[in-house]
Amino acid sequence: MKVTLVSHTPEPEKLAATAAKLCYSDSNIGSLMDGLTDDRINDYIKMLVSIGHESVMEHVSFTFGIEGLSRACSHQLVRHRIASYSQKSQRYVSEEGFEFITPPAVREVPEAEAEYMRMIAEITESYSKIAGLLTEYHKNSLMRDGADEKTALSKARKLANEDARFILPNACETKIVVTMNVRSLFNFFRHRCCNRAQWEIRAVADEMLRLCLEVAPNIFSCAGASCVAEGKCPEGKMSCGKMKEEREKFAVLRGDGQNA
Repeated sequence: MKVTLVSHTPEPEKLAATAAKLCYSDSNIGSLMDGLTDDRINDYIKMLVSIGHESVMEHVSFTFGIEGLSRACSHQLVRHRIASYSQKSQRYVSEEGFEFITPPAVREVPEAEAEYMRMIAEITESYSKIAGLLTEYHKNSLMRDGADEKTALSKARKLANEDARFILPNACETKIVVTMNVRSLFNFFRHRCCNRAQWEIRAVADEMLRLCLEVAPNIFSCAGASCVAEGKCPEGKMSCGKMKEEREKFAVLRGDGQNA
């Protein structure tokens, strides 16, 4: 799995501080940034984070490119609705010889890994066979309707992909571009950096947070799982019971070395 920070709002902390300054002063738009030194910006951001004034954070967005994740993971990711997504299409991109993700636990059990690989190989073979049969079927149909062979073949392959993909597993590798504003990222991190989140999306979330911290360390100074961001676990009896360890992990991620 690889997460890349593709783009982000320029000077994110200065922008958030500017928006906050408007809320608390009678300055006009043209003079809002006057006097916003680095120290003033840091003070504004720390104040905003401490009081939970998150609306001004919506002006700042981050765009990530994520590759090497499973469809099982991407289906969890897109449940976070206040975001924009562009994902590799299984209609337009053939999955012949598709890449796949193998869970670490499967790799640790030889019998499970052998069965996993056997099934992946079977699906790979079946996908190719179904895609080939459907391509020929659609090509002949299109040619009967008057399309030339080259055009018919091009259209037939896409139509074949549409239906052959139904047998592809959740393990199938995908790529996705994700854009979220900071407030949405806070929510995402609370849920997906949690120790109870599924291992793959937790790894994605942790890496996204690490990249955000490099760009806007003050904005994301308290970001992370709920036990980090809010100081308490919302899971009740389903808590992992490792709040101290989680706080220490995110202290290392922030680079401050603090122990909660």
